[in-house]
Amino acid sequence: MDKRNEMIAGAVRIFEAEGFRGVGIDRVIAPSGASTRTLYKHFGSRDGLVIAVLEARHRAFMDLLEGDDEGADPVGLMFDTLAAWMQTHGSRGCMLLRARSEYASACEPIVSLVHQQKDEFRAEVARRVRIALGQDDALLATQVWLLFEGATAAASVADASVIDDAKGAALALLAHASERLS
Repeated sequence: MDKRNEMIAGAVRIFEAEGFRGVGIDRVIAPSGASTRTLYKHFGSRDGLVIAVLEARHRAFMDLLEGDDEGADPVGLMFDTLAAWMQTHGSRGCMLLRARSEYASACEPIVSLVHQQKDEFRAEVARRVRIALGQDDALLATQVWLLFEGATAAASVADASVIDDAKGAALALLAHASERLS
């Protein structure tokens, strides 16, 4: 692994466990053994590192989703992917939304990036609903997205079983929409 990726991997772990703005830069780069000079060389600033972390985290999750919609249940598989993700990464809520909250008035590029990433994910949910339903349904896609985001947040204060509950609700909504269309 090169130094840039080591720094991102170490920062992901620190930001995930301790938040973004409340942790000093020395603590953030310590896992990689990098200096602040190396940080600035690769990312330009601390915020540049945060952006790289958010990009890596989002891409990793979207890559997991890629190709798992080939089965008969593209929406259900999305929730299964979330459950597997949380087994690996823990259930602390959405790192992207936490970053957006911490940087709301401090760094527009970070806030903008999170909005872009959430828009990309909403489009993926809508695509999966379209596959499952056989046509677009913007309201249903929004409802499924809300269930997914809610399950992500709720798992941080309850347990991961809420993901299965959200999956069941999403599939019930899909079944109702399918009946309505028949």
